[in-house]
Amino acid sequence: MKNRIISLILNIILFSLFPFQINASEQSWNLAQEGDKIIFIRHSLAPGGGDPPGFKINDCKTQRNLSSKGINQSKKIGKLFKKNKVLIDQTLSSQWCRCKDTAKYAFGNFKEFVALNSTFQSPFNKNEPKQLKELYNFIKKWDGKGRNLVLVTHYSIITAVTNAVPSSGEIIITDKNFEVLGTIKTN
Repeated sequence: MKNRIISLILNIILFSLFPFQINASEQSWNLAQEGDKIIFIRHSLAPGGGDPPGFKINDCKTQRNLSSKGINQSKKIGKLFKKNKVLIDQTLSSQWCRCKDTAKYAFGNFKEFVALNSTFQSPFNKNEPKQLKELYNFIKKWDGKGRNLVLVTHYSIITAVTNAVPSSGEIIITDKNFEVLGTIKTN
């Protein structure tokens, strides 16, 4: 009897949280549908952390790359944007292969933007002030005319401008002041 009561209580808690998750995600998609938002996406699942020694920005074989789950997660992200009819002005990506691949599988077309490159480890961490200044200046001038700006990048950049700490493939929706308006988990 005691186990049944505990099970019932756990089910009530679980089911009370589940609708909230759906509602929060739905509200975030509604915000994106309004347009004129900055939509950060942390690159999809790429197992490990940082990059291997000797990593080269123009050689994907030397980098940490998307796993098959990460590729599927990227495709799912693109489908979610289409399903929710989110208009995109442009998609910009870090030059790291895992970000470019996330953007490619999700949206097809994208442009590389140096300001979105990782600042997680040396020597790239020295670039953070310059990159953030470039990003802030770009956003200040950006006018989506009712569409959204999608930025595929790394948690180090997203956290630096929003204080959010996204998981792989997580979508962070902000205004032009980088105030977080909503988040969507895609894993």
